Amino acid sequence: MGDMVFLNGEILPIEQAKIPVLDRGFIFGDGIYELVPVYSRVPFRLEEHLTRLERSLREVRIKNPYTRAEWRDVIQRLIAAQPFEDQGLYFQVTRGVAKRDHAFPQGVEPTVFAMSNPLVSPPAALVERGAAARSAEDFRWQRCDIKSISLIGNCLLRQVSADAGEAETILFRDGRLTEASASNVFVVKSGVIQAPPKSQLILPGITYDVVVELAQGAGMALEFRDITEAEVRAADELWVTSSSKEVLAIVSLDGRPVGDGKPGPVFRSMYALYQEFKRTVMRAGREKAAA
Repeated sequence: MGDMVFLNGEILPIEQAKIPVLDRGFIFGDGIYELVPVYSRVPFRLEEHLTRLERSLREVRIKNPYTRAEWRDVIQRLIAAQPFEDQGLYFQVTRGVAKRDHAFPQGVEPTVFAMSNPLVSPPAALVERGAAARSAEDFRWQRCDIKSISLIGNCLLRQVSADAGEAETILFRDGRLTEASASNVFVVKSGVIQAPPKSQLILPGITYDVVVELAQGAGMALEFRDITEAEVRAADELWVTSSSKEVLAIVSLDGRPVGDGKPGPVFRSMYALYQEFKRTVMRAGREKAAA
């Protein structure tokens, strides 16, 4: 972690960053967060991240403390304060400090905290061999589209795979695929890339959007629809996507091989596209790939 963090308008050493114990983020998990990947000190798709932040804040009725320009300034200041080039920049807004009461307090200023860690991509050996995953019933609340700091459900579900020494937990709700504990999920069957459509039951990932755009740009077959648990277990390929995992093949689910138990050809094509996109677009700081 970088030693310098942002708290309520000030860049300061993490040891000096303190909030009151009655902050509603601490008491209720009453807040919203974002995580922006930063390549060569340039935040990737910052506008899309800020749009998602604004939407989440609206949905939970927390006042956005900053304008877009102010958010950009905060983020650039924090990036500049770190010693590393590639960063995972995390920031959150809580409803603020108030007497403990479930009802929203009036006239309270939000608390804004941000920090940045080195952004580490999956090691080449893991990409080459693929990762293992467990499955679990998705028992989280029904507003997973809100990027809430109340993540105990995700933590409990991630621990299912962590206890097994595996990379992720694939989630099913009422017999249908939703997402994973900290990533989105794609399925490949007979060469067609399939994904659950965006809904209130999944978080719309920025990396999910990148993978969709790359597939469309390369003319790969792509389908959005409800995917049953049986279809996931019979898939030729299974991927998870996130800012930190990028695109990662899952080759074992609940101890059984996915497809032939190796990263498949469609994954390899997508991984190559993603790495090229990272080299030419993400590191160049451009918001969109060239048409």
